[in-house]
Amino acid sequence: MVLEKLDQILKRYKFQKEMEKDDGLVNYISRNQINQNSFSCSLCNDRGIILIDDIAVPCTCMKQKKIENSFKYARLSKELLNCRFEKFNLEYYNSPDGDKTHYVNAQKALTASKEFTEKVINNPNEIGLLFSGPVGSGKTFLAASIANALIEKQCKVLFLIVPDLLDELRASYSTKSETTEFDLLDIARTIPILIMDDLGAHNYTEWSRNRIYSILNYRMNEQLPTIITTNLDFNDIEAYLGERTCSRILQICRIFRLTTHQDIRMQKYVKREKNK
Repeated sequence: MVLEKLDQILKRYKFQKEMEKDDGLVNYISRNQINQNSFSCSLCNDRGIILIDDIAVPCTCMKQKKIENSFKYARLSKELLNCRFEKFNLEYYNSPDGDKTHYVNAQKALTASKEFTEKVINNPNEIGLLFSGPVGSGKTFLAASIANALIEKQCKVLFLIVPDLLDELRASYSTKSETTEFDLLDIARTIPILIMDDLGAHNYTEWSRNRIYSILNYRMNEQLPTIITTNLDFNDIEAYLGERTCSRILQICRIFRLTTHQDIRMQKYVKREKNK
């Protein structure tokens, strides 16, 4: 699919803000990536316009296309598109020494993810989730599984990688950029369901901490569900992001810790090499 220029998408999005609220038929990712034999939008058959009293008007799906194209990294990668709850393998959380801690914690996180996905359909103010844990513990897999399940139910979801979000916000200051910081922040703050991946131990400045706080504070006040993944222990989040942000996360998320006896990617690598 050929992407439109960002300035064109933004102009249309601003126009659509004046239109009536859509009824949830809009997808964040083209469902053609999931089912190549169907249109992503059954209203306009992916044309982008519909006829009302013989007058062509923008289809509601264009609003979500604007969202996914406003952020370079808003779309799930091909690998993450394959993430599903049924593929979340709890066997990776078994320890050779028989310790069940990893397994039990992963099972709790998986159950919470499934429950969130079911509840948020009927409750747009459902409390979010935070998955913490080391690299290769399954945090992003669970977050992407939530995104895919909600996309299939035609919910509006925005999947953002935090370091890339901050890069795009900085890039918006460029004189060549047609996108403003306000445009990007406005989408991240107001999207019905936001997933913030990799809120990790980065070199945060006061500027970047304020932008993250702005997003989370708005979503807390409006009671909008947010999913967060981080490689930080929750006690360390305050040191990197500050007390205000830490407090907001506590209010808007249930916290789950994922750990394994060995990086899951390493476990997959060892298994793959043994089978050769």
